[in-house]
Formats: sequence, structure tokens, C-alpha cells
Amino acid sequence: MFDKIFNIFSNDIGMDLGTANTLVYLKGKGIVLREPSVVAIDKNTRKVLAVGNEAKQMIGKTPNSIVAVRPLRNGVIADFEVTYQMIKYFIHKVNTKKGLLRPRIVIGIPSGITEVEKRAVHESAQQAGAREVYLIEEPMATAIGAELPISEPSASMICDIGGGTTEIAVISLGGIVVAKSTDIAGDEMDEVIIQYFRRKYNLVIGESTAEEVKIKIGSVFPLKEEVTMEVKGRDQSKGLPKTVNVTSDEIRQALMEPINLIVDSIKQVLEETPPELSADLVDRGMVLAGGGSLLKGFCELIRQETELPVHRAADPLSCVALGCGKYLEILDKVKVSSVPFYK
Repeated sequence: MFDKIFNIFSNDIGMDLGTANTLVYLKGKGIVLREPSVVAIDKNTRKVLAVGNEAKQMIGKTPNSIVAVRPLRNGVIADFEVTYQMIKYFIHKVNTKKGLLRPRIVIGIPSGITEVEKRAVHESAQQAGAREVYLIEEPMATAIGAELPISEPSASMICDIGGGTTEIAVISLGGIVVAKSTDIAGDEMDEVIIQYFRRKYNLVIGESTAEEVKIKIGSVFPLKEEVTMEVKGRDQSKGLPKTVNVTSDEIRQALMEPINLIVDSIKQVLEETPPELSADLVDRGMVLAGGGSLLKGFCELIRQETELPVHRAADPLSCVALGCGKYLEILDKVKVSSVPFYK
């Protein structure tokens, strides 16, 4: 009874704590925050100077005394203290019921992380002000957010291509049957674009520029009309500002190595899927989510390589946060069987 009363006054939160972006779902309101997982800190005092959008604008532009960092790498915590400060900032930003109970938080985590890494996420959220912390595996959260029928005795397949990890899973009867988590994802795509400009044009560009190139002209299939983009950076040999024009065909060739690795991971999951569930996938296919799924031609490529129907989620960027939020809404009634959590 007291728990129910507490929950009425608690500003419960579902959080997609992503390598690239953090999304926050507020119980009863939906997604209320969507900001980069970036923190700007003073290197000398370790004081946090900015978080989220403001901090991302500082990447590559800070003086020597300030550094803009992404405290999560490949979906796991790389800097505990900075992650704690970031979670604390986001909780306080959306917590409109200050002075009442601390919130309960559901956080999406990669399916392949260790118990130590799970504990680090749990403790960061707890120290940041959470009353209770529940961890849900990202493939399950993505499937819930994409409104797949995960409780049915038939296969649902999800592929979530995020910033730090790609999560692939086959789900049936409310549990994950086969799953694979790989660190080949959006960040890796940005890195190969950076390296391509170094090799081909002797041009040094930053992460933000590489991401912009990927979003604007990146593709995995030839386009009906190939496009050109002007890219600015620093000449590696002369050290002077330099501008080059690059085509979508060039970027496509640069991206094929990480793209092929993701396709291979999807095939590995399909190979490990029990025959009865494989039969379900012939008709139902798989659903793509995450920012990487927005790359032009991705659905068509996977459809060609797997010979399965492939669909993109209605809101691919928000699936994990929506799944955390929906799990939060039913937390008092039911638990998804595959969800590990700490209390």
C-alpha cells in the first residue's frame, strides 16, 4: 500500500543512456529530453562546466584547460564520475516534483555487458538520486518501444544500430532467445569516414563533421542521383584550413567495411536461431531501429542479404527510451522475464 502511495508522488524516469545521445522518458508524459551524452569538464579541477547540447558544441573547440568528453564508450561507462554527474544533471532537469520522493529509474543497457559494468550503471544512477534502479537489456527495450508482440510464442527480431553498439536479438515468449552485441555501430562509421579523408585528401576532420557527412550523403546502395558535399577541415601536411568536395559514392565505399560487419552479425544471429523461430521470421522478418538504421538503403541491403522482410521502426531514434518508459508504466504489475535488475 505504501509503495503505491510513494509511486503516485514519484517522478519515475525511463532512460536510454546511449553512447551518443541520452533520451529521458517521464512517466505519464513521454519523452521529455533528448540530448547528446557529452560533458565538458575543467581538466584541472574536474568541475563539470556543461552537459548535453551545450557540451557537444564545445567538442574540438575548447581551450587546453577544458575538455569535452563522452563518458560512455561502446554502451558502457568509461568514466564513472563524469557519468554520475551527467545522469544527475538529466534527472534534475526533468524532475519537476523536487522536494518529494526520489524517482525510480529504468535504464536500457547493452545485452553483452558484464556484471561489473551493470553494477557501474546501477551505482551511477543511484548516486545521482534514484530511489530504485532497474536495468533492462536494450534489445528488449527496443522491441517493446517498437511495439513488437514479444509475449507471443513466435519470433520477433530486432536490430538496433546505435552510436556505440549494435544490438541484434530474436525474442519470443517475453524473453531473449538469441542475442549479439557488437561495438560496430555509428561511432565506427564516423571513424572510417575520418580515416578516409586522411588517406584520400590528406584532410583532418572532427567527429561532428564526419557525422554530418554520414547523415547528409551516407548510403549503402547506389543512389538514383549521386550527390556532392563540401567538407572543411585542416590540411594534414600544411596545417592550413582546406576545403574539398566529396561524393556520396566515395562515402558509400568508405562505409562498406563496418556495414558488412553489421550484416555478418545479423547472419550469425539468424544461424543460431532455433528452426521453429526461423520459420516465423520468413513471414515477420526483422525490425531496424537506432540512428544507424536511417542510413540510406540499409533496409534494402539487409533484405537482399538475408532474404527476409525488413522494416524500420516508426520512431527508430526513440525505441529504447519508449521501451524503458512502457516498462516503467507496468513496473508494479509485471516484470519482463529477461530483464535483470538491482534493488
